[in-house]
Amino acid sequence: MLAMLAAGCDPVIEIQGTFFPAWLLCMIVGVVLAVALRPLFVRLGIEPYLGPLPLIYTSLAVLLTLATWLLFFRT
Repeated sequence: MLAMLAAGCDPVIEIQGTFFPAWLLCMIVGVVLAVALRPLFVRLGIEPYLGPLPLIYTSLAVLLTLATWLLFFRT
């Protein structure tokens, strides 16, 4: 019952007549920003020192996703 009540609290965004949950848009933005930061890390020469790259870039995508959520949808 609690899950059904909490499901209605998610903001929904309308894009060209289609309704998307806000978390999906934030996730897309977070992944795109993480991919866009990779060339910067390569150019600065810090990518070899980052550690396990799949873990680093996944964590960066999650961080940017949550930062996007907080930036646009905090109440």
